[in-house]
Amino acid sequence: MAREVLVYVVDDDEAVRKSICWLMHSADHPALGLASAAELLALGPLEGEGCIVTDVRMPGLNGLELMAALAERGTILPVVVITAHGDIRMAVEAMKLGALDFVEKPFEEKALLAAVENALGESRRRRETLSADADARRRFATLSPRETEVLEMILAGKPNRRVAEELAISEKTVEVHRAHIMEKTGAGSFAELVTRAVQTGFSRRKA
Repeated sequence: MAREVLVYVVDDDEAVRKSICWLMHSADHPALGLASAAELLALGPLEGEGCIVTDVRMPGLNGLELMAALAERGTILPVVVITAHGDIRMAVEAMKLGALDFVEKPFEEKALLAAVENALGESRRRRETLSADADARRRFATLSPRETEVLEMILAGKPNRRVAEELAISEKTVEVHRAHIMEKTGAGSFAELVTRAVQTGFSRRKA
């Protein structure tokens, strides 16, 4: 939905919700207050940089169930969980579900703000990683069918000579294909090529 850096504040307690939104705005972090997990989910895909600050105990879907629903949707926004004193078990469960941090009520403004700013930094890193992965996948998609064959065999650990024999081409031709593969994928070394192939989910053929 929103493409600006936005803090989504989910809490059924109106006073707490408004207080957190005011704190975010005072620190130049645009915030949107929501009274329930259902309201957040109703927004649809959450695009752009940002984070989610959610209470754990809420009517309807609680904070843990909200996190599970967000995970199913593939939402990558970091989550900061607010818990009441004595909800440590729930906080631990939230961390297991992927929460970046949790803050206990009654919280100190500095502590919550620090957690949110850390989450916003993490959001930026996640988006940069996604962007880099998308670029890498695009680069691998530019490989020709023969270059793809050569790369799959190389990743399977076959030396140039073996690749040449199985494809009925010369070793020199294999070297040319390897050079083109390195250029197209932007890999500066064989180790980097392997790393990018793994990160992009490049499939290996059984030769």
